[in-house]
Amino acid sequence: FGRYAVPNVTLAIVIGQAFLYLFSYSGQLDITRAMLIPDLVLAGEWWRLVTFLFIPPVTNVIFAFFVWYLFYLMGSALEGHWGTFRYNLFLLVGYLVTVAVSFIIPGGAATNLFLGGSVFLAFAFLYPDFVLYILFILPVKIKWLALITWVGYGWQLLTGSWITRLLVLASISNFLLFFGKD
Repeated sequence: FGRYAVPNVTLAIVIGQAFLYLFSYSGQLDITRAMLIPDLVLAGEWWRLVTFLFIPPVTNVIFAFFVWYLFYLMGSALEGHWGTFRYNLFLLVGYLVTVAVSFIIPGGAATNLFLGGSVFLAFAFLYPDFVLYILFILPVKIKWLALITWVGYGWQLLTGSWITRLLVLASISNFLLFFGKD
């Protein structure tokens, strides 16, 4: 199945998010038309199954560039480490579980936030000593940021709504599938 893998899929996601960002903030597109809302998918708006992947992570353009850069850096590193097929499989599993979870809870909407979080956690697991400079000054190893993410996911599991809890579980399902025995 390796021949069906999409090379540079992270770049495609980042470019899609950038285009959706431009269209939504120029007033040409309502961002809610791209959200994964299962009731609307069942009503015939099937494009939502794909477009929710392209919803921009933040509204501030400067912060969006940093998020896109980090996502591209981490996704490309994972693709280089695992190969294109295995990285595509990692994303596909996370995508499928996220879509399945969104259909479990009626009236819920899914987001790509937790799928991006699983890429971050996988990167941090493989490269724990990678250093990010917070505000270009403070060096922080990514393993500590991943620990904060794990604590945040634990908190959301304890206090979040059912859709949030299931989306957290969906997010870590592909991580556990790929790193469970480690």
